[in-house]
Amino acid sequence: MSTIIDTFIAPPCHAQIETLYQDEHLVLINKPAGLLSLSGKNPQNLDSVHYRLVQTFPGCTLVHRLDFGTSGLMVVARNKAINAALCQQFSQRSVSKAYSALLCGHLEDNEGVIDAAIAKDPALFPLMSICAVSGKPARSGYRVLERFYQQREDGTLLPLTRVQLTPETGRTHQLRIHCQQLGHPILGCDLYGGLLLPGTERTPRLMLHASELHFVHPVSAERVKAHSPSPF
Repeated sequence: MSTIIDTFIAPPCHAQIETLYQDEHLVLINKPAGLLSLSGKNPQNLDSVHYRLVQTFPGCTLVHRLDFGTSGLMVVARNKAINAALCQQFSQRSVSKAYSALLCGHLEDNEGVIDAAIAKDPALFPLMSICAVSGKPARSGYRVLERFYQQREDGTLLPLTRVQLTPETGRTHQLRIHCQQLGHPILGCDLYGGLLLPGTERTPRLMLHASELHFVHPVSAERVKAHSPSPF
């Protein structure tokens, strides 16, 4: 069995976490790109969403995570009972999520579904892989919002497609690897081809943002519909 060696050191993140809503049970935040969700084992990776929030909300725990490069909505539980209740909603897939993304190139279809099982491969860490045999089922929907050209510093025009992505499952790197599978990686994605097209090399971040999060408040039973506009 391969041993996973994680050599990643996160650069300092000076952006602040935006608190969108809080009560005695949970906190709804907007995570900046370039911030870990959880602190890493390496002491240089101490700064994270959890590390920062626990200073203000002692005992808070993460219900779900966003990739280091992804920005957007996260719900954080303020105690174990709320965490369990929210985790149950995520595992039962009653939480609906939508992401904004910029994809490299122009997609042909206006909408569709990517159905491709995803597997961990310690030998390729931190990459995930598409594998019908050993992978876990994974489905993502996409809808085109806009096709356009972006002028880069050297004057070249880069074809991009703005999409809304709706994951039905929650596998690690799911949206990133599914967009690569579609033949249109997410712009700025260092792991799955989003920096390979001419003109993409200096993209400042992963162009993926968690823009919508709908769930039921575990105590009030009210439907929470959070929205965070895309910063790109």
